[in-house]
Amino acid sequence: MMVDVLGFLVGIFTGVLQYFLLSIFTGAVSGGKFGKKTVLYAIAQFMLPFAVLLISAFLLEGNLLLVAVGAIIALVTCAVTKFVLSIVKQVK
Repeated sequence: MMVDVLGFLVGIFTGVLQYFLLSIFTGAVSGGKFGKKTVLYAIAQFMLPFAVLLISAFLLEGNLLLVAVGAIIALVTCAVTKFVLSIVKQVK
């Protein structure tokens, strides 16, 4: 039971971290700042889920699905929250 919760929390942390890496990358690309740091953020954002899922497959046996679900929930929640906050900001 405790390992299940740990897997889910690892997934949430991974999803939030991936969201922030993705927002930094997209902000840099849309702002016209394309350099070595931008490529590094892109590679890190792309490789993060693979690395976390691979490590979780070895350390958290049987909880790979919970790690993936936690990451997806965190990504969607962060994106929806940012969208809603931007809409509220535009209305004011």
